[in-house]
Amino acid sequence: MSVIDLKNLKKECIKLLKKLISTPSLSKEEHKTADILESFLRKRKLNPKRKDNNLWIENHNYDNDHYTILLNSHHDTIKPSNGWETDPFLAKEYGNQIIGLGSNDAGGSVVSLIATFIYINSLPKFKYKLILIISAEEEIRATRGVESILCNLGKINLGIIGEPTNMQMAIAEKGLIVLDCLSIGTTGHAARFEGINALYLAIDDIIWLKNYVFQNKSDLLGNIKLTVTKIQCGIQRNVIPDTCYFTVDIRTNEIYSHEYILNKIKKNLKSKIISSSYRLKSSYIDPNHNIVKTAKNLNIKIFGSPTLSDQSVMNFTTVKLGVGDSSRSHTPNEYILRSEIENGIDLYINLLLLLNLRSGSSDG
Repeated sequence: MSVIDLKNLKKECIKLLKKLISTPSLSKEEHKTADILESFLRKRKLNPKRKDNNLWIENHNYDNDHYTILLNSHHDTIKPSNGWETDPFLAKEYGNQIIGLGSNDAGGSVVSLIATFIYINSLPKFKYKLILIISAEEEIRATRGVESILCNLGKINLGIIGEPTNMQMAIAEKGLIVLDCLSIGTTGHAARFEGINALYLAIDDIIWLKNYVFQNKSDLLGNIKLTVTKIQCGIQRNVIPDTCYFTVDIRTNEIYSHEYILNKIKKNLKSKIISSSYRLKSSYIDPNHNIVKTAKNLNIKIFGSPTLSDQSVMNFTTVKLGVGDSSRSHTPNEYILRSEIENGIDLYINLLLLLNLRSGSSDG
């Protein structure tokens, strides 16, 4: 097999991106873009595996499988918001810009990682086993996305997650806990001194959540953030509410376990926690890991990310690195720059070729 012409490969992958944009791929409805991606790979004599709308493929040119690197991004999108000046499901080019839903989050990273994988797989030899996953349902954190296929891949030593970071490397990412809480009072007539107002009970807990600070602050991710985002209470103007529901959004750092955070909150709330979701963990990589050192040698900036990605369901070492700008995600007239994709492919390839990783060490 001869080495792929990288210039032509970049052009083909940008055409692929425009085709993906022009094919609706809302979360749980990604089957058409999965078909497009599968066809694109098979035309290049690659044989991806598929489960639901997730695709994955391994390189054929690794020396051994003692060290495995995962490349991952997602091809699903959110629903388009109001304010689009163009058809969100039609790729439009204006100079260097490619406009369309999912272009930035995360279509640019998808095609950049595909180009990177195809190029490296065409080399005579590569040091590591590579697995490329283009996954589904990332935007809704559902369980039929990348989480559903990780058990099929064997041991993974390192993951590179493609999300819009301006090709800066996030070496830590906040996790998420969501709590649904219920305060219980006693109903009564609002005009009389009777009943126990569940809303007032909830307010006491909400004030505690607003003011409480977990003492240990992360250098990369800052403090844990507790935010009450929803409240529902009352059935009628003149009736003391006997129940009050509220929801808490908790953004976690790498210092505290989710179990510790949950136990601390339970001990201090009078309200009952009626449901909780805490599978989306924070992530962190040792700043002395070789991929971080290599990134710095390539003048890639290092930071901590406040936004979630599929890192949160991975139980191995990961970093987040992708083309585009997070501030464009989930906004009208979302776009990616052609130059961002071209430069991103070059940077991904250089990063992987320069890596010197050792299984069983701090790099593993």
